[in-house]
Amino acid sequence: MDDDDAGGGGDASPPHAGAVVEPGAAPRDVAASPTSSRSVTETVNGSHRFVIQGYSLAKGMGVGKHIASETFTVGGYQWAIYFYPDGKNPEDNSAYVSVFIALASEGTDVRALFELTLQDQSGKGKHKVHSHFDRSLESGPYTLKYRGSMWGYKRFFRRTALETSDFLKDDCLKINCTVGVVISTMDYSRPHSIEVPESDIGYHFGTLLDTEEGADVIFSVAGEKFHAHKLVLAARSSFFRSEFFDSESDEEKNEADISNEIKEIVIDDMEAKVFKAVLHFMYRDNLVSDDELSASSSGCSIFDTLAGKLLAAADKYELQRLRVLCESYLCKQISVNSVATTLALADQHHATELKSVCLKFAAENLSDALMYLQL
Repeated sequence: MDDDDAGGGGDASPPHAGAVVEPGAAPRDVAASPTSSRSVTETVNGSHRFVIQGYSLAKGMGVGKHIASETFTVGGYQWAIYFYPDGKNPEDNSAYVSVFIALASEGTDVRALFELTLQDQSGKGKHKVHSHFDRSLESGPYTLKYRGSMWGYKRFFRRTALETSDFLKDDCLKINCTVGVVISTMDYSRPHSIEVPESDIGYHFGTLLDTEEGADVIFSVAGEKFHAHKLVLAARSSFFRSEFFDSESDEEKNEADISNEIKEIVIDDMEAKVFKAVLHFMYRDNLVSDDELSASSSGCSIFDTLAGKLLAAADKYELQRLRVLCESYLCKQISVNSVATTLALADQHHATELKSVCLKFAAENLSDALMYLQL
């Protein structure tokens, strides 16, 4: 069919379905709002420190046999560091130690960048570093095909040189590993969107605590009075829910409804500043400022710090989130001279995560910790 014959003799379709076009008027196009999109490829980075204590005892375990680090999470995947004291390659006859990073969780074609650093323990800072970061890669990031895939070096370090180097101290090696998992995200604009502000419920409940409006219970703590609200405390803590409601008889509830008198509760096993910090958490859902937490920390036992006493209060009042917040804060303060008392505090107040961190820290710094205890 020739072009002149295309379409036959039927009527032409209207410019826009449902539109009314006045005679002689040109049809108008409706312009759509412009949109845009952007693909962003970047790395999600995470690091892990692997301390190998007792290197000389690990030697002789056999070629191809390894010591594995605890698994750690980066980019939604689990990873582990494998250290081969007798090497991974049988052809090397145990002349080298081998170090690898392994994908320890399920995954297919996981693309990542890696960095392995053998730490110089002399203080000179001459670390042995193998890194994908900050350099161009001819073939792009390394791809791990499946769980158990590894990247690393069969000939990471010659054993004879390692054993006379500053990398080995007190029969201990320290390896730092950084993994950068490659992810791609799509950033696109919508023609119409409304930004939702962050939750401000903590601010409003905090204002309720500050103004004491509607308070129906008073706590007397070491000579200070704190006005609060039974419903707020009961909603936050099963301890207070039981205290306020479970133990009341029907007769006591009726008497409370008739009387306008606010019940006063005396707390004689806690400092006023500690109880104030507990109320701050229960109304605002966060810890008091770092300045307040660190004000009493210098030169005193971990049991006597505000954070330590808050952990004890969290245990008493069954405030699980406050317990974890305190554990997270105290975890950052662990040192050789405080790990023993922090462990005792964690054990006393059922802080299982803090206890685990203390045990790992003590194991990684055993020689230093023993030296401190002997002093």
